Formats: sequence, C-alpha cells, structure tokens
Amino acid sequence: MSVARTRTRTDPAHPKPAAQSGASAAKSAGKTAEKSAADAGKSAADKEKTSTEHRRDLLEAMLRIRRFEERCVELYSAAKIRGFVHLYIGEEAVAVGVNEALTPEDAVVSTYREHGHALARGITAEALMAEMYGRTTGCSGGRGGSMHLFDASRRFYGGSAIVAGGLPLAAGLALADRMRGRAHVTCCFFGDGAFAEGAFHETANLAALWKLPLLLVCENNLYAMGTALAREHAQTDLAMRAASYGMPAWAVNGMDVEAVEQAARRAVEGIRAGTGPHFLELRTYRFRAHSMYDPDRYRAKAEVERWKERDPIGLLTDRMRESGEPAGEPGDEELARMEQRIAAEIDDAVEAAEQAPEEPVENLLRHVTSAPAGTAG
Repeated sequence: MSVARTRTRTDPAHPKPAAQSGASAAKSAGKTAEKSAADAGKSAADKEKTSTEHRRDLLEAMLRIRRFEERCVELYSAAKIRGFVHLYIGEEAVAVGVNEALTPEDAVVSTYREHGHALARGITAEALMAEMYGRTTGCSGGRGGSMHLFDASRRFYGGSAIVAGGLPLAAGLALADRMRGRAHVTCCFFGDGAFAEGAFHETANLAALWKLPLLLVCENNLYAMGTALAREHAQTDLAMRAASYGMPAWAVNGMDVEAVEQAARRAVEGIRAGTGPHFLELRTYRFRAHSMYDPDRYRAKAEVERWKERDPIGLLTDRMRESGEPAGEPGDEELARMEQRIAAEIDDAVEAAEQAPEEPVENLLRHVTSAPAGTAG
C-alpha cells in the first residue's frame, strides 16, 4: 500500500534559527541526527503497521463475502432461500478493492450478482440475509430478494435483473450530483455481457460527452451467462473498446485486491479532478455457475480449477505469509479469530432472518399502486 507523502516547507512567519558554531553546533547536529533516525524508524514502523492492518481489513472483507455466500448455498439447498441466486465467489477482490476507493457520499449501482458489492459497501449481513429470506427486516423490505438489494442510506442503488440496466441509472445519478454541485462519484458495476447491449454504449458516450463523474467497472469474468466472451465479441479487449469513447480506460488483474484498490483510487482521483468518466476492466472469474439453476456445462472443469489457483483470498494470504504478517498463515491465531467473528456474524444474521416477520397479505399492493386521488395515504 502506498502512503501519501507530505511536503515540508519553511513558514515565512517562523524564520529559521540563527546558525550555531563550534562544539555547540556539532552537539546540536548530533542530537538532530539521532532524533531524525528515531523519527524515521518510528515512521517506518507506523507505516508497516498501517499496511498490515489494512491488508487484514481487506482479507476480512473478502472472507465475509465468501462465507456469507457459502451459507447462502446451504440455505438455498435447504429451501430456506427461494428464487434466483447468483453467487459472487471468486470475484471478491473486485467489490472490496473498488469500495475501498469510494466514500460514503459516493453512489453505487450494481448488478444481479451483488451480494459482494452490498457487503463491501457496508450493508450488514443481517439486513442482507433477511432480504434473502424475503422478510420485512431486509434491506429492501423483503421485496427484492437476492437480485434487488437496495439501501438508499448508503447510496447503494440496488441490483438490476436487466443486463446493463444499471448503466443509464448510474449516468443519471452522476448527472444529478454534478448539477447539484456535489463532488461525488457514482460507481457502476456490470459484467462483460453488458458490452452487447446498447445501454452500455449510450451511457459511455453521454458520460464522456458530458464529462460525468462516473466510474464504470466491468467485471469481466469471461462468460455472459453461458456464452464465452470470445464467442460473442470479435474484439475482446474491453478496455480498448471503452477508450474509444474518449475516456481513460485500462485493464486490471481482478483477482488481486490490492491491484484493484490501487487502480480504483487512481480512477476516482481522476474523476474528482474533473476529467470525466473512467473505465476499469477487472479481469476476474466466478468459481460457481451463473446461478444456482445453472448446470454449468459450457466451460471445462479444468479451466475452473486453473482459475481457483488464482483465488483472491489465497493470493492475499500468500502475500501476507511472505511478508511475515499476522493472518498470513492458515493456522494463524489472527486468521482464526477473523473466521470466528465472521461465522458468529453470519449465524446471528441467519437466526434474525428466521425470526423476522413476513409481510402481511393486506400489504400486497403497498408500493405497487398509488392511493386513489383525494384519499389519504
């Protein structure tokens, strides 16, 4: 992790002290050198501590997503969760890395594979699990389910079942922020399948034309549902295609959470500087099928296993192990405590969802139809 450097300067209101001479100067210089060495050592230790703690935070965030979804698989198999469920397992580095570069005031628009985005954004496991169960305590009141998570208080403007459907909405949010004079960024996640939709190209064109504060994040997992990217697109370099709209665009290893964070921070800084939209092609891979209903017969098992060797969680733990950092070793106590915290958090979320109420039948039309003219409510 890079740490921002600060520049020192001489304040005209506080001139330098007069020069010393002889033994006094030598003694003073010796003390200064000693203090500088101590300060440098302390600064390096603080920097290392900050880097280590940050890596642990990144690891815990990815583990939370992974364990949450693994529990969802169990609950789906037990018929506790119904409907469509699209798992994010394997792509955790994207959600965690990008969200590290965003502030709470920024907006996020997601896809139907959005559990990871929501958790990384700060929506609690309890609110998400209740939504998966279709309970009123869910983040969408139990009406959205797995594909339509929403939390306006965190400026998380939901998943969308329509491929590329979130892109025009994200452009609208970015335009609204700019018109209101708010220095916010809107981040829109979408898959490689969105490149086959006009909504992507229309959004990219308008965003570049109007220089909207929009971060376009393409999670290129090589398959739009069950169709390989190379079988659908003559040009598979998506970053290059996005750059044709006149916006900065580059590809990033989407399995490396630190690389993702660095790229996202660079893009967000450019957007906040007023240079317009930026595009990131995050090359990643989903380890599970497109959805829980998908038999996953369109890709070789050997291919999946090769990508699992690049597991973002394993990559970060290996890096931490090489650096001798806590939580780097599989048997490390810090990692064990991390897993225990996450397990307890998810257990509590499941218990709360089991006990949460379902929406009563008399509320069936609530939020669906408006009240007749002239009536209250």
